[in-house]
Amino acid sequence: MSENLGKVTVAPEVIMDIVRQTALATPGVARLDTFQPRRVKRWFSENSGAGIALAFEDELITIDLYVIAEPDAQMLTLGQTLQREISRAIQDVLRMPVQEINVHIEDVADRFANAA
Repeated sequence: MSENLGKVTVAPEVIMDIVRQTALATPGVARLDTFQPRRVKRWFSENSGAGIALAFEDELITIDLYVIAEPDAQMLTLGQTLQREISRAIQDVLRMPVQEINVHIEDVADRFANAA
């Protein structure tokens, strides 16, 4: 028996946390980039955080993810892995459809930055 008990709302911050945790757990990602181009800030200003921007249209999510890659990462493989893993995480946890995940590899981490 199905009864209408009301509505469930998930805050954009929850989705951003899922994206952030999934991205940072992906081998080849050094960190998220804190920079976002102005056009992204204008389009996504209400639903953006460090390295992540979200847009919602017709109950579909579009994600823009800005990452800094590890020096030895295979860039195309990294981007595809991020798309697959983030989509899977959102489907598994939230059961929400994802329209697209745009991965922007903004830079490569300095191999010698932590060697001191």
